[in-house]
Amino acid sequence: MSSHVFADRSGEQPPRRGPHAGPVAVDALISRTRRLRGEVDAVRPDAPVDEEDPHVRWQRALCDLAVHHLDDLGVQLDQLREGLDGEGADEYDPYAFRPAGTGELFGYEADHAQSSGSLLSRVGSAEWNLLTDGVNWSDELFAILGRPLDSGAMTLDELPSVVHPDDQALLTALVTGCLVDGRPIDGEFRVVHPDGRERTVHMMGEPVLDADGSTASMWAVFRDVSALRRSEQAVRDSQETLRRQQHAERTEHRLAVELQEAVLPPWHGSLTFPLGGPAELDVAARYFPSANSALIGGDWYDALQLPGGGSLLSVGDLTGHGVAATSSMAMLLGALRGMAVAGIEPRRLMEHLNQLMETAAQPTLGSAVCCRVDPAGRTLTWAQAGHPAPLLFRDGTGHALTPPDGVLLGAAASPEYEQSEVDLLPGDLLVLHTDGLTRTSAADATDNTPLLALAPKLARARSAQDGLRTVVERFGGDGREDDACVMVVKIGS
Repeated sequence: MSSHVFADRSGEQPPRRGPHAGPVAVDALISRTRRLRGEVDAVRPDAPVDEEDPHVRWQRALCDLAVHHLDDLGVQLDQLREGLDGEGADEYDPYAFRPAGTGELFGYEADHAQSSGSLLSRVGSAEWNLLTDGVNWSDELFAILGRPLDSGAMTLDELPSVVHPDDQALLTALVTGCLVDGRPIDGEFRVVHPDGRERTVHMMGEPVLDADGSTASMWAVFRDVSALRRSEQAVRDSQETLRRQQHAERTEHRLAVELQEAVLPPWHGSLTFPLGGPAELDVAARYFPSANSALIGGDWYDALQLPGGGSLLSVGDLTGHGVAATSSMAMLLGALRGMAVAGIEPRRLMEHLNQLMETAAQPTLGSAVCCRVDPAGRTLTWAQAGHPAPLLFRDGTGHALTPPDGVLLGAAASPEYEQSEVDLLPGDLLVLHTDGLTRTSAADATDNTPLLALAPKLARARSAQDGLRTVVERFGGDGREDDACVMVVKIGS
């Protein structure tokens, strides 16, 4: 380690080591540091440090840390420039290092101005002469250690008195190792100012040996790194907060997926229900996740054979995402199945589901469509609550069924729901879906045109699974803004 050039020492300066160590090179470094400092400010988030989003807090903390490092470098380069010039050795200008053309203080200076009412350098120096008991401190060191200039420099024996009690042993070990064993000093400790404020100080030093190899003196550089350490701690804290949030999000996502898988029908492929005689009702369904796999929503589908021989077909969607949405969906779907098995007709089902939504611990909104297929008359009786109407494809064309009146579940107190009936013919194909199926950045969720355009292909579908495959080919790609469900029902001959 080369000897330190004291800001207040008038003795001989160390020799320059080639042209790159001269004032011109230092000026270039100062200019680059200022420019980089400005660039960091340009990308620093404008959000306050206590922003709710941990990502923003983490980015802000990293930028603050970079700022403090650059401020430190700027202060030290300014002092080096003064030492090389041999000018201003007794007058350190704390305003020297700031962006060109601005009057704003840099990170530490502003922090120090607010806390102490003065602007001083963060770097101070000291030398203790063991032969004469002389002590030489720079003015900056008095400020760093919180001592007035007229109090006089402290001896090595007195120095621990300004250090935090928990760190005094550390300082003693550093000084002893330097004086006795000739080891360089490189350590940090806390100092306590007379007003009780604590600062973190980084001390570096070396013994100076005489001709006989004995320790004649010891010099040291003290740097106030309080703001720097606060920035580093802010980065660590924000990283930990971010890590905890990410862990919580992964846990919630896993729970939402497990709950969804436990509640949605376990059958895969096709499901068939009797439709009188040899005819069958062929059903196939599919859940589509959103492009953002973290958004597990409350979309659901269900097909259930009823005790009287009929079949229940339903799809629905609840607002929200995560465990809250999937748990509400589980509650709603369980209630729907129980009431349907009890023989409650579709419009009454909607009324009871709406009442259930109103009294839920986590109020939310939902849409649904419930269809009951009567095998005897091959009639479809259905009701809806603010949901897209089923699409009926027949003879190569398709249209949306005229919806009976019905508002969103949970949107009104004691609303009345109506129901409609439709006669089904052999070969008919029904498509029930949630609005997320066709919702992309370029499509309106209420526009059935893309689905109805599949009519020629759906006309050739020999089974519900064939029809579902056609829908998946068209709407199963990337770009979905929300999750969705679709159910395809083929009326047997």
